[in-house]
Amino acid sequence: MPLHILCISWGTSGNLSPMLTAGRQLRRAGHHVRVMADPAMRGEVEGAGFPFITWRRAPTGCKADPTDHSDMRDWNRRAIFAPAAAYAADTFDEIRRSRTDAVLGLDILFGCALGAEAAGVPYAMLSPHVSIRPVPGIPPTSSGLNPPTSPEEHAQVAAAAERIVTLMDGFLPLLNRARAGLGLRPLARTFDLYDRVDRVFLAISAAFDFEATALPWNYRYVGPLLDEPVWSKSELPAWPATKRPRVLIACSTGAQNQTELIQRIVRAVGSVDVEAVVTAGLKVRLEDLPATENVRVVPAAPHDSVMDQVSLVVSQGGHGTVSRALLHGLPLLVIPIGRDQGDNAARVQVRGAGLSLPPTALEAEIADAVRWLLAEPRFRAAATRLGAAMRADMDAAGLVPEIEAMAVAPYAPTRAQARERTPA
Repeated sequence: MPLHILCISWGTSGNLSPMLTAGRQLRRAGHHVRVMADPAMRGEVEGAGFPFITWRRAPTGCKADPTDHSDMRDWNRRAIFAPAAAYAADTFDEIRRSRTDAVLGLDILFGCALGAEAAGVPYAMLSPHVSIRPVPGIPPTSSGLNPPTSPEEHAQVAAAAERIVTLMDGFLPLLNRARAGLGLRPLARTFDLYDRVDRVFLAISAAFDFEATALPWNYRYVGPLLDEPVWSKSELPAWPATKRPRVLIACSTGAQNQTELIQRIVRAVGSVDVEAVVTAGLKVRLEDLPATENVRVVPAAPHDSVMDQVSLVVSQGGHGTVSRALLHGLPLLVIPIGRDQGDNAARVQVRGAGLSLPPTALEAEIADAVRWLLAEPRFRAAATRLGAAMRADMDAAGLVPEIEAMAVAPYAPTRAQARERTPA
C-alpha cells in the first residue's frame, strides 16, 4: 500500500539534494512524497516534481543557517536549539494537515523529530555525512581525527567525543523546553533524542566510513544519495585542445565565507601545468575569483559528466563531492573549512585516495599537492578501489524498505507514549 511520506530538509542545496534523492527512491517505489524546506529551495523541490511546503514559524535563509562559524556554540544555539520549538510546531501542524505515515527529516532538525514524536508518527533522521552523535570506535564529527592506534590517540578521540556531548548537553534546557511545550517527557542527555526516533540513516558508504565498534540499534548505512541538483544541469564546459591534465575545483554549496580560500586555490592551480574548471555554485560569485590562463570559472556544471573528463578533484570536502569523485575513481585534494569536511578529508587520506591541507595552506603548498596527486598513480588506484567498494554498498542499500518497515512496525515505546499525549 502506498505510504504518504513527509521529507524535511534544511539549509542549502547540499542538504536538499540527498533528501530529494531519497524522495525519488520512495516515489519510484510507489509512495507519495512531499517536501518541507526553506523558501529558497522551492524551485529545486518543484523542479524535482514534489509538492512543496515551507515553514510558518521556523527561521529561514541566513537566520536558519548562519554563515558565521567562528563560534560553534553560538551557531548550534541559533541553528538547532533556539528554533527547536518552532520547527516542532510546524512539523506537528503539517502532519495533522495532511496524511503522514512517516517522516524523513535532516538530522540537524532536532525540533522536527519532536513534532513527529508528539504526533505519534514514525520518524527517521537522514545524515548525509558522518554521524553527529558519537559512535563507539569512530572519531567524532568535526574532529578530523583518524582512528586511534595508541593509548594517547584513544584518549584524544575520547576527549573529542566528550567535548561534543558536553557541548550538546549545554542546550538540553532549550530542547526540553520545546519537548514540554508538546507534552513530551524531558530527556536526560541531548543525544538521547537519537534513541527516540525509529531510524538514523547514514547516507554514506560503510566502506568510506571508519569502522564502528558497535552501531546503535536504529542506525543504518544507506549509501550516498547523489542525484545532481536541477540548478547544476547546465552545459559542459569546453576544454582547450591540449594534452595537459584536467582538474575540477568544486566549490561548496554551503555558505562558509569560503571565497578567499577558493581565490587561493584558483591562483595555486593556475600556476600548475593543467587545465582546470571551477564550478562556483551558489555561494561564490564568479566576479570575485581571479582570472588565469588555464582556469575557467563557470556558475555550475553537471559534476558526473565533468568528472568523466578530469584526473583530479579539489574541494572543501563536502560529502557529496567527495563521494562522487571516489565513485569516479578520482583522487582528491581536500581543504576543509568546517562541518564534516575535516572528517571526510581524514577518511580520504587514511584510505590513500588523496591528500588534505589546512584552510590556511599557502598557494605553493596547494600547487605542490596538485602536482603530487597527478604524478603519483597510487592515489588514483586507491580512489578506484574505494569507489568500487562504495558502489557495491550503494547497490545493496535499503532506504526504501527500511522506511516501509518502520511505517508498518514503528518503534513501539515512542509511538505508544505519543498516542497518549495531547500536545500543549
